[in-house]
Amino acid sequence: MSGDNPPVEGYQFRTYLREISPAIWRRLLVRSDSTIADLHYTVQIAMGWSDFHLHQFVIRGKRYGVSRLGGAGFRDNPEQMCLGDFHFRLGERFLYEYDFGDLWQHEIRLEKVLPLEPKHTYPRCIGGARQAPPEDCGGPWAFMALKQHYSVWHSAEQLIDMLERGNIEDRYEESFTFRTGWNVERFDRRAVNRRLTQYATGDDGWRWG
Repeated sequence: MSGDNPPVEGYQFRTYLREISPAIWRRLLVRSDSTIADLHYTVQIAMGWSDFHLHQFVIRGKRYGVSRLGGAGFRDNPEQMCLGDFHFRLGERFLYEYDFGDLWQHEIRLEKVLPLEPKHTYPRCIGGARQAPPEDCGGPWAFMALKQHYSVWHSAEQLIDMLERGNIEDRYEESFTFRTGWNVERFDRRAVNRRLTQYATGDDGWRWG
């Protein structure tokens, strides 16, 4: 951190997935003394990712992140790089990339700088819409095609087709499992905040199994 010890503030970030429509987004409150590593785990929890794949932040043309065995390393220690050290301007944007195969690109923008609220735990999610795509589904374009394929209208047409062809038992199980196991319109902010609180308090329950 900087030597002059500036006061700790709250940063309100909005992150959304590029190339996805309608938008999948989250609004997050984090402390300015949070680290790059903290922000990485915050985004992972807020989006519902598994943290299984490699990632990186790209801030003003430089790469940051949590190094992984077998992956590219980073010059700066993510546990020591505090967000306040960047002196972000209001409205400034930077990139968070996850899974270099599917290449999920999250654009993160600083919306507000706020005084800390002592009664609240940071980080926390104060807004959002829609569930993140399934992991390893192929990236934004593949996800959009998948979403269209399992849309309400397509599912209705598929059910009629299965009834007419008499093979409903063969194909319905797969369709039902996908549609009930994943619903893009579903976003449980309370569940996200429970895990963020676990992360903030050092409870390993936030981690994926």
